[in-house]
Amino acid sequence: MVIIRLSRAGCKDHPFYHVVVTDSRNRRDGRYIERIGYFNPMARGAELRLSLEIEKAHQWVAKGAQLSDRVAQLLKEHVAAAKKAA
Repeated sequence: MVIIRLSRAGCKDHPFYHVVVTDSRNRRDGRYIERIGYFNPMARGAELRLSLEIEKAHQWVAKGAQLSDRVAQLLKEHVAAAKKAA
Protein backbone atom coordinates (compact mmCIF):
# COMPACT_ATOMS: atom_id res chain seq x y z
CA MET A 1 0.00 0.00 0.00
CA VAL A 2 1.21 3.52 -0.80
CA ILE A 3 1.18 5.99 2.09
CA ILE A 4 1.97 9.67 2.50
CA ARG A 5 3.88 10.18 5.73
CA LEU A 6 6.66 12.10 7.44
CA SER A 7 10.31 11.13 7.12
CA ARG A 8 12.55 12.53 9.84
CA ALA A 9 15.65 14.58 9.07
CA GLY A 10 17.58 17.14 11.08
CA CYS A 11 19.67 16.45 14.14
CA LYS A 12 19.07 15.58 17.77
CA ASP A 13 16.56 17.89 19.49
CA HIS A 14 16.02 19.80 16.20
CA PRO A 15 13.53 17.76 14.15
CA PHE A 16 12.80 18.45 10.50
CA TYR A 17 10.48 16.29 8.45
CA HIS A 18 10.07 15.63 4.74
CA VAL A 19 6.56 14.77 3.55
CA VAL A 20 7.07 11.73 1.34
CA VAL A 21 5.06 9.25 -0.70
CA THR A 22 6.33 5.74 0.01
CA ASP A 23 5.41 2.09 0.22
CA SER A 24 4.15 1.34 3.72
CA ARG A 25 6.64 -1.54 4.04
CA ASN A 26 9.65 0.78 3.70
CA ARG A 27 11.46 2.17 6.72
CA ARG A 28 10.44 5.56 8.09
CA ASP A 29 13.57 7.30 6.78
CA GLY A 30 14.23 4.88 3.95
CA ARG A 31 13.44 4.79 0.27
CA TYR A 32 10.54 6.86 -1.02
CA ILE A 33 8.72 7.37 -4.31
CA GLU A 34 8.38 11.16 -4.24
CA ARG A 35 9.00 14.03 -1.83
CA ILE A 36 6.08 16.47 -1.88
CA GLY A 37 7.01 18.93 0.85
CA TYR A 38 8.48 19.51 4.28
CA PHE A 39 7.42 20.31 7.84
CA ASN A 40 9.57 22.28 10.28
CA PRO A 41 7.99 22.13 13.76
CA MET A 42 10.78 24.31 15.21
CA ALA A 43 10.15 27.23 12.80
CA ARG A 44 10.50 30.64 14.41
CA GLY A 45 9.64 34.09 13.14
CA ALA A 46 9.59 34.39 9.36
CA GLU A 47 10.66 30.78 8.75
CA LEU A 48 8.21 28.65 6.80
CA ARG A 49 6.64 25.94 9.03
CA LEU A 50 4.99 23.87 6.31
CA SER A 51 5.57 23.65 2.57
CA LEU A 52 3.39 21.21 0.71
CA GLU A 53 2.49 20.57 -2.93
CA ILE A 54 -1.25 20.14 -2.42
CA GLU A 55 -1.96 19.17 -6.03
CA LYS A 56 0.50 16.27 -5.89
CA ALA A 57 -0.94 15.12 -2.56
CA HIS A 58 -4.45 15.11 -4.02
CA GLN A 59 -3.21 13.23 -7.11
CA TRP A 60 -1.68 10.52 -4.93
CA VAL A 61 -4.82 10.26 -2.79
CA ALA A 62 -6.89 9.91 -5.98
CA LYS A 63 -4.61 7.03 -7.00
CA GLY A 64 -5.32 5.29 -3.67
CA ALA A 65 -2.58 6.52 -1.34
CA GLN A 66 -3.42 6.68 2.35
CA LEU A 67 -2.50 9.65 4.59
CA SER A 68 -0.87 9.16 7.96
CA ASP A 69 -2.74 10.81 10.84
CA ARG A 70 -0.23 13.65 11.19
CA VAL A 71 -0.04 14.35 7.45
CA ALA A 72 -3.85 14.44 7.24
CA GLN A 73 -3.89 17.01 10.03
CA LEU A 74 -1.15 19.09 8.37
CA LEU A 75 -2.89 18.96 4.97
CA LYS A 76 -6.15 20.14 6.52
CA GLU A 77 -4.32 22.96 8.30
CA HIS A 78 -2.49 23.98 5.10
CA VAL A 79 -5.70 24.07 3.03
CA ALA A 80 -7.48 26.14 5.70
CA ALA A 81 -4.59 28.63 5.82
CA ALA A 82 -4.59 28.92 2.01
CA LYS A 83 -8.33 29.64 1.97
CA LYS A 84 -7.94 32.21 4.73
CA ALA A 85 -5.15 33.98 2.82
CA ALA A 86 -7.20 34.08 -0.39
